[in-house]
Amino acid sequence: MRASLLQIDVNETESVDSRRVRVAALVREQAGADLVVLPELWTTGAFAYEGFGAEAEPLEGPTYEVMAKAASDAGVWLHAGSIPERDPEGPLYNTSLVFSPSGELAGAYRKIHRFGFDKGEAVLMGAGAELVTVRLPETTIGLATCYDLRFPELFRGLVDAGAETLVLPAGWPERRRSHWTLLARARAVENQAYVLACGTAGTHAGVPQAGHSIVVDPWGEVLAEAGSGEEVLTVEFDPARVGVTREQFPALKDRVLGLETPRR
Repeated sequence: MRASLLQIDVNETESVDSRRVRVAALVREQAGADLVVLPELWTTGAFAYEGFGAEAEPLEGPTYEVMAKAASDAGVWLHAGSIPERDPEGPLYNTSLVFSPSGELAGAYRKIHRFGFDKGEAVLMGAGAELVTVRLPETTIGLATCYDLRFPELFRGLVDAGAETLVLPAGWPERRRSHWTLLARARAVENQAYVLACGTAGTHAGVPQAGHSIVVDPWGEVLAEAGSGEEVLTVEFDPARVGVTREQFPALKDRVLGLETPRR
């Protein structure tokens, strides 16, 4: 299976409309890949809180339309990163979109864990409540977003729902880049799954981004890692290794906590 992670440079000098057009062209250039992944909130910037309200769009808004067409044109599965979604009957959400090679919406995930503590996303956006997986021909992907990476119970839930490949778009800051790499590898090892984590480059509202998008195998080995600037990180991996790893080292079968209380 071939995946391309598009580590987009997000900065204030480029308009949202221009960035949509540019990123759509990059997606089309990945024709031949099985899966293409974009970062979190790449239209606005993950730390550009003041723009969330103005740039929020309905689920089937301009980003949806442009990305659906790009996925169809390239003939790829496209995880289009996330957008600030405006629910007409509720708050804003940080929502990820996944499109099939025909341009159909295959899954949408509203970020469950909101970052910011008492400001930013944590107060401006609502929290999602549902785990989301999407079945591709080669593997089942589980969806998570940025700050979710710090909450291992979410990934356990995705594995229980059948996830074999964990896909995570992010806008992760440079000052905590060591955590990014560490946690991506930890989620891969403890769930015996691939992790495809796609971050942004550039600076969002004065916050330098970590970049360093990363692909980790079920044994925790780093298969590929980007640098700090805009980059297309392409990697080939074998989805069958998930089943092999789980069979050869069946740690998941020894889980106790979080499952039904064992009979005495």
